[in-house]
Amino acid sequence: MSHPFSSDELRVLREHGIALFADRVLIAVQPPLADTRIAEIETACAGPLPQALRDLWRLTAGGELAYDLRAKMDGNEEALSWSELFYDGSDHYRDLQGWIEHEQECADEAAADDGETWNGKLRYLPIGGFEYCDRIYVAVEPGPRAGNIVAWKKGLPGWTHALQQDGIATIAPDLHAAFAALCLETDPEHDEDSPSVRVLEYLDERVSDHAMPQALADKLTAFYLRARVDWRGPLAAGTLLESAHLAGLALQHALAHDDDALVHQLAGLGMRFDQPLRGSATPVEVALMQHAYAAANALLQAGAPVSATAIHRIDTKPSADLVQRLLAQGAVADALGVARCVACGSPEAARRVAQACGEGIGAAYADVRDTMANSYQEDLRRVRAGKLGHYLGAEGLAERVANLRAFSL
Repeated sequence: MSHPFSSDELRVLREHGIALFADRVLIAVQPPLADTRIAEIETACAGPLPQALRDLWRLTAGGELAYDLRAKMDGNEEALSWSELFYDGSDHYRDLQGWIEHEQECADEAAADDGETWNGKLRYLPIGGFEYCDRIYVAVEPGPRAGNIVAWKKGLPGWTHALQQDGIATIAPDLHAAFAALCLETDPEHDEDSPSVRVLEYLDERVSDHAMPQALADKLTAFYLRARVDWRGPLAAGTLLESAHLAGLALQHALAHDDDALVHQLAGLGMRFDQPLRGSATPVEVALMQHAYAAANALLQAGAPVSATAIHRIDTKPSADLVQRLLAQGAVADALGVARCVACGSPEAARRVAQACGEGIGAAYADVRDTMANSYQEDLRRVRAGKLGHYLGAEGLAERVANLRAFSL
């Protein structure tokens, strides 16, 4: 891919805080780094800086990237946030020198823990990421890994389906390849959570408030959207499964839109549904969390594996038949599953779970019910007092409390 912009257009884009690097768009860009500063940073590294990094910093030493990026980490399918380039003079999480000093402190401490003395040279140089939870590094030590782009993601112990410890993955052999891996997985017209919304809003603001030519904004938009990933073409051609990434995007689309026909189509191609799709969550778990019950049924019909805690993921009214299928294919019947179904307004499904539990479910359910109802009640009190925002709202919380208190086995 190469850009279609003239030198004059690139100059105007830069006046509006926009730059192009490796066929990707950066917004809110910062001034370039001086060669003296680049040399100073290089002295802190175990080897020379890659030429691509020098080129980037001579273009802009900071800016925003609005793309999707994924990597496998500890068996999880992880979304990475590479939304910022670090730069000198930034406050808080984007400060380049601050992150360099952080890495130096960590390297010194790690060496001391091993009873060694650190040589003062960084092997990995932090260049971007998002706040404190995602970072992108360039390998700057001599050897076969020199120039590799490595991602680090903070673990969230105890969070369901999240990394339970910090994760690391090599995402590309060099900076140009890392930029090429940045893509747009969804269309902003159909996904309000797409990172592309940020760029489109930025351009609208530059046109409306800063006299950026509309024609140039439209041209940049078209160029930017060339990073959209097409899985529909390979699906129609029957070649979708040749790319695990594209197949995963197609499945994510099916679950996001509760499209059981698409799930059946993917199953007909021979797609397997036993790998993590989001974090450590399997397709069935993602479908349940997204309330995509038609798609969940299609996955079950295709033989997708079911986790023991699948019924715990239910968060809106399920059909009794869906719950029965989950039980038949591996979901464990327990008091929490009964309570989830009750709270979500499906007493018939709750009774199916209870029947599968056997003796002692009455007392076990009563304990879980009281704990769950009290938790919802406390959240309701705080919502009504204006001290808590909750996705269910006051009405939804009150309904769940009422459901739990009205049901009896």
